[in-house]
Amino acid sequence: MQQMTADLEIDFHSEKYKDGYSRINAIVIEGEQEAYENYIKLAELLPEHKDELIRLSKMENRHKKGFEACGRNLKVEPDMQFAKEFFADLHGNFQKAAAEGKVVTCLLIQSLIIECFAIAAYNIYIPVADEFARKITEGVVKDEYSHLNFGEVWLKEHFATSKAELEAANRQNLPIVWQMLNKVAADAATLAMEKEALVEDFMIQYGEALSNIGFSTGEIMRLSAYGLRAA
Repeated sequence: MQQMTADLEIDFHSEKYKDGYSRINAIVIEGEQEAYENYIKLAELLPEHKDELIRLSKMENRHKKGFEACGRNLKVEPDMQFAKEFFADLHGNFQKAAAEGKVVTCLLIQSLIIECFAIAAYNIYIPVADEFARKITEGVVKDEYSHLNFGEVWLKEHFATSKAELEAANRQNLPIVWQMLNKVAADAATLAMEKEALVEDFMIQYGEALSNIGFSTGEIMRLSAYGLRAA
């Protein structure tokens, strides 16, 4: 009933909705493309996990095609230039870390930050999505949890030697997430996605991931504060 009410209130074909959707849709397409490329790079950095990481990269490529279909369904042209600029800082940090062989930083950016960001966005979007996009997104969310799990498992196994680099990478990259959320808040609101709900869901996903890796509750609160200062 709640979903039907949301459908009645949202005009998926209005110019305002389609304008906001052009950027949101581009962000999810570009996000999946970034993930596809990042997992291929991680496969080079972690050759012992190459098969699993290539499998994850192929999954991300399928997700991208699914979200491209969502845009076509609403006859919306995604604003890919906006999306590339949106991810530029995280993209640059990942590329720099990869060039330096910093696997831990790469995993934090892709397997924790980007995956938690995606899961939060998809969780908030699904109840207010059009029927076609809802089905696509529900399938994608299930996959994203397995991607998050890869990073959690590897980082947990290497926690003692990774902890200092994780803290440094968190300090550098988490504030970028809040800048990204601020950039897209107005368009998200047009799609009936509340910024506060996005922030809350991200913090829950990210906090759980840090806990699973081995950080204490107090440490997680301290690590999370780096993001909130930039919100």
